Amino acid sequence: MTFLSPKTLSPSPFPLLPHKNPNTKPPYFHPRSLPTDTLCKSEYRTERGLEFDTGESFFRQESATGRDLGVLAASLHRKSNGCLRVLDAMCGCGIRSLRYLVEAEADFVLANDANEECRQGQDDYSEYFLDLIVYGVNTTYINNIYVAFYWLQFYPTFKSCVRLSGYRRVILANMWRVPRRGGSGEEEKRWAVTHFDADRLMTEYYLQREYFDLIDVDSFGSDSSYFRPAINALKWGGLLYFTSTDGYTSGGNRPYHSVASYGAYVCRVPYSNEVGLRKVIGGAVREASVLGYHVTPLFSYYSFHGPVFRVMLRLSRGMLPDKRHYGFIGYCKRCGHSQAFSWDELGGIDCPCDKSNVSGSLAVLGPLWTGPLHTTTYITEMLNLAEQWGWTNSGMGLDLEKLLRQMIDESHPGLPPGYIIMDEVAKRAKVNSPRIKTMMSSIHEEGYVACRSHIASNALKTNCPMAECVRIAKELNGAD
Repeated sequence: MTFLSPKTLSPSPFPLLPHKNPNTKPPYFHPRSLPTDTLCKSEYRTERGLEFDTGESFFRQESATGRDLGVLAASLHRKSNGCLRVLDAMCGCGIRSLRYLVEAEADFVLANDANEECRQGQDDYSEYFLDLIVYGVNTTYINNIYVAFYWLQFYPTFKSCVRLSGYRRVILANMWRVPRRGGSGEEEKRWAVTHFDADRLMTEYYLQREYFDLIDVDSFGSDSSYFRPAINALKWGGLLYFTSTDGYTSGGNRPYHSVASYGAYVCRVPYSNEVGLRKVIGGAVREASVLGYHVTPLFSYYSFHGPVFRVMLRLSRGMLPDKRHYGFIGYCKRCGHSQAFSWDELGGIDCPCDKSNVSGSLAVLGPLWTGPLHTTTYITEMLNLAEQWGWTNSGMGLDLEKLLRQMIDESHPGLPPGYIIMDEVAKRAKVNSPRIKTMMSSIHEEGYVACRSHIASNALKTNCPMAECVRIAKELNGAD
């Protein structure tokens, strides 16, 4: 009887697995080709033409617009810098990572998700096992029966690995739509999947001096502990895509919780959802300044589902050039007027309606970001790219185009923080709420700046004082 051992085979087949498919066109991998007895629950979806499996991982279809914005920004960064290394620190099912690879043409994407179930299969073996599934035992990877016998001894381990790490299986299967290795050298990886705590992972890459061009942290709640590790692990000029989903705190219901997370005292104001964006930017500004950097918001996006507050920031060397954009916002409950205050003005904060007695009517929020929420030129480039890609033609495209155009309008430097809700104007004027287009036209005729807000459909961003808005509303009502 002949006994087979690894020594009797061709030199150890595991390390000799080629890193690249020798065929000119690699076989297309479909996640449904996985053995049915090793799969957890699967749910297939399509986004921008890419099919993917969400499995049992957390996924929101409503967040597709936020992913569109991230991909557009990533693609612009790659075109201007010639390189794009992405860290998706909390990747979920991996659709963001996949879109960065395919649509933004990232050179490398690290998809990380710190799910405890995934860590049991976190090793190179699980990826090589998927190599076998993707390419099959009849390819040039396994070219003789002896090697096949060698791999069969690992099959129980493979089944256990996949069964115990369904989330990792989902991420790997989605990422396998792009060849894992490519580029100029055969050893160069296009992507990798890990399952570490995000702060630890970013700190380790910082200590190894391996930096990223874009770090996307799609976190839950108001966790801001990742701000500093993300800034440390980012290249100068790189992009930070931060998230908050804590609408309760942004609404002024837990002001001291906001102080702990972002260093900003937040109380109730009518434009609390915009405050939610400004406090995230302000928290990043504070952390960057400690390290000798400054950040600039390229765009800020609010979505009511969740709710979700997402900001894309660019990291630059040196302190914040215009410190007046990191300050305080005052809102007068008596007249509804809002205005920004610098640190130097803290001792003299007042309101035009009653400068002698403001202690009972004026609410002060901050410190937070008080400058423009978007960069006009960058949003314009994103809109042009979206049009080139055909993302503005119909359906979701029309919504994306409308959003980007509203962001361009919102980035006007003459607009103060906050927005004015038409129902509040009508209540103060004691008239029916005027049509928003009519109100905008009248405000423009008065010489003020006004535009729609992407955050609230029945609200205007304007530098027209509330008292003037009330007067205009009364005149419009009288004309009707």
